[in-house]
Amino acid sequence: MLRSMYTAISSLNLHQTYLDVVANNIANVNTYAYKTSSVTFQNQFAQTLWSGAAPSGDLGGVNPAQVGLGVQLGTITKDFTQGTLTSTGKSNDLAIQGEGFFVYSDGTNTYYSRDGALEMDADGYLVNGATGFRIQGWLATGTGATATVNTSGALSDISFPLNTALASATTSVSLGGNLSAETAGGGAYPATIGVYDSQGVLHSITITFTKSSTVDNTWTWAASGDGATATGTLVFDEDGQYVSGSGNITVPDTGGADPIVFAIDYSNLTQLATDSDISINASDGLEAGTFSGFYQTPANGEIYGVYSNGMTQLIGMLAIASFTNPSGLSVVGQNMYEISPNSGDPNIGPAGTGGRGTIASGYLEGSNVDLGQEFTNMILAERGFQAASRIITTSDEMLQELVNLKR
Repeated sequence: MLRSMYTAISSLNLHQTYLDVVANNIANVNTYAYKTSSVTFQNQFAQTLWSGAAPSGDLGGVNPAQVGLGVQLGTITKDFTQGTLTSTGKSNDLAIQGEGFFVYSDGTNTYYSRDGALEMDADGYLVNGATGFRIQGWLATGTGATATVNTSGALSDISFPLNTALASATTSVSLGGNLSAETAGGGAYPATIGVYDSQGVLHSITITFTKSSTVDNTWTWAASGDGATATGTLVFDEDGQYVSGSGNITVPDTGGADPIVFAIDYSNLTQLATDSDISINASDGLEAGTFSGFYQTPANGEIYGVYSNGMTQLIGMLAIASFTNPSGLSVVGQNMYEISPNSGDPNIGPAGTGGRGTIASGYLEGSNVDLGQEFTNMILAERGFQAASRIITTSDEMLQELVNLKR
């Protein structure tokens, strides 16, 4: 049989594989986080008809004569260049700008993906919305301003405290308004404010302002209610503007909560010839609120829980994995990859560090398939297949001629 027929068969098989890869790329043109694949060819083993010879004496050298025996697959390689970021309007959709992968777990296996379409499931875990795989990161320890994340610790599922409540004790109060300049010496004006303890219980405190009978533009104040005791002095200038005066008020422990210690800021008070009227400008205390949602901060992947009282609490931080050779990862479907012997081990850390990309909230990464290039590749695969089939046809005709020699 003719060598050319078997050579053409190898070309047919390879161009079919080439077309399969192109078809898969085009099929995933709208798949979020999909990375296009490319194919390379290699020539196969060549049959040597005679070996070459070196020049000697008056004779020149002779080149070897070899007949190639077809083509074989070289590589099918993933291209991990950045895809276009598409705005989704959902804060829990995440995209990585730069190198890296989100880390997911199904409880047994670990997967890596550029797909950051996240949802909170019924048990309060942050998961990939399509697969249910739980995204991995580090949970925060502590509450309030003292909450921290240890990024050198072991990875864990990101979970939210669904059935918990959070309160914030008052630490500062800013008052605004006016103390009437027409008040006679010894005259008093009481202002009642509300402050919260560490359990979210509201306490009513009355601050009584009394105009000095002996010193112009000077008032004393005294706190009372729920055991609070504190006094101080306020001074205004000739224009009725605040000059000095502040103080701390302590409310003793009641009902098992920590004592409330808060600073009073009087700098927004005036002393003008109008009615006395004082109210709270700002206060940092909050009543108890239940968990109501979450959001991710841009760039570094910190996750915060949002409570019904307006409080936010650091829950944890997402982990990002980078690889020496991401093209060596094995595709397992559902936009997921697994490590392989040639991908190297994952280098895991926070976003924006160690060459890892940053996280964009409200975006998903689109496919990086170039349709123009893929249709060009489709034509090349089709023509290559067509040319190889012609070789088989021609080889068949030559064999037919050989058979006909007997006639």
